[in-house]
Amino acid sequence: MTPVNNALYDELGERWYTAQDDPVALLRAEGRLRNPWIATEIAARCGAGAAVLDIGCGGGFLSNELARAGFAVTGLDQSAESLSVAQSHDTTHSVHYEVGDALKLPYPEVSFSAVCAMDFLEHVEDPAGVIREAARVLRPGGLFFASTFNRNWLSWLVVIKGVEWFVPNVPPNMHVLRLFITPREMARYCQAAGLHHLRFRGLRPRLNRAFWRLLWTRVVPEDFEFTFTSSLLTGYLVTAEKA
Repeated sequence: MTPVNNALYDELGERWYTAQDDPVALLRAEGRLRNPWIATEIAARCGAGAAVLDIGCGGGFLSNELARAGFAVTGLDQSAESLSVAQSHDTTHSVHYEVGDALKLPYPEVSFSAVCAMDFLEHVEDPAGVIREAARVLRPGGLFFASTFNRNWLSWLVVIKGVEWFVPNVPPNMHVLRLFITPREMARYCQAAGLHHLRFRGLRPRLNRAFWRLLWTRVVPEDFEFTFTSSLLTGYLVTAEKA
């Protein structure tokens, strides 16, 4: 059984924010679409200054944007190296970054109005356990956000092989197909954790000039973009609410 390679995040350093010849540039591009949308959803449903937990926060793309939007943000990750980079890019100096285990969150019940897990659940062996912990620390009516990949042949072709073919410096086993999560599985995990009113939306690259430049040059352009889509065949977001 092939394990996913999570050690790669200890080695990125400032490349989290600067590399264009690396899959992390695609992660930044996803965040440019996803993070403002999440901030708007939290503001509308939870109010200004809401307490938000970002599980598997990595280099702090989402955490730092939510802090700039005025939320009280905690970012948790197992990589101390990534957290150091995230903290150095926190212009608000307000995010509480902490090394911790997503399966044993160091917070009491009902601590947060929103919990996020972006591009994280496909990197753990027990995503259902992570979702249970996220639900435990959520307040009633709180929101859960997750972003991951569907498990099928198209995701294998696009998300795994396509990135390997067209983006440089892809480490081995950055993603493994067996850890991808179907929307049906995601719904089951959320409902078992007491999360309901699920909403799904897909994500895919925008097929514009920047996309074709990536295929031609094998460098992720600064203007590479993602867009939301109704299809859940590859990447998707889920939003759920604690009863």
